[in-house]
Amino acid sequence: MVRILGIDPGLRFTGWGVIEARGNRLSHIADGVIATDSAMSVPLRLRHLHDALLELGRGFAPDEAAIEETYVNRNGAATLKLGYARGVGLLVPVLLDIAVAEYGAKAVKRAVVGTGAATKEQVEMMVRRLLPTAIARRADAADALAVAICHAHHRASAAHVARATRMA
Repeated sequence: MVRILGIDPGLRFTGWGVIEARGNRLSHIADGVIATDSAMSVPLRLRHLHDALLELGRGFAPDEAAIEETYVNRNGAATLKLGYARGVGLLVPVLLDIAVAEYGAKAVKRAVVGTGAATKEQVEMMVRRLLPTAIARRADAADALAVAICHAHHRASAAHVARATRMA
């Protein structure tokens, strides 16, 4: 069994989700969103994000973490701020000695829905189907759970390949 913390980074809203994977079986543990006040300075918002992720990491004690990679959009300032939040999302698990994996949006969609061109609604629907007890009141939380599911699938595939290689 492995406990996975999924992170969907954002400076305004950072989604998080915790699942447990036992082989191919997935269980929902918790999910939510860390919101920062846009009236606060960026450094204070990053500190709030850091403190909240640190508390989550200590409280849920994940074995591994996974985070969505930054996509580049037309607004350079927004991409940069997203990068700041992603940096905090990468740093906090490492500070807690938790390995962190990174996945692009298309890889997450492919792992959860079966196609890299899936819509946000399709991802949310599949997260709810795979994790029936998930609350995911915001899309950010559903996206974080999707990142965790993606990681669970990738690690299960890697374990399967490793077993097959040893047997050959």
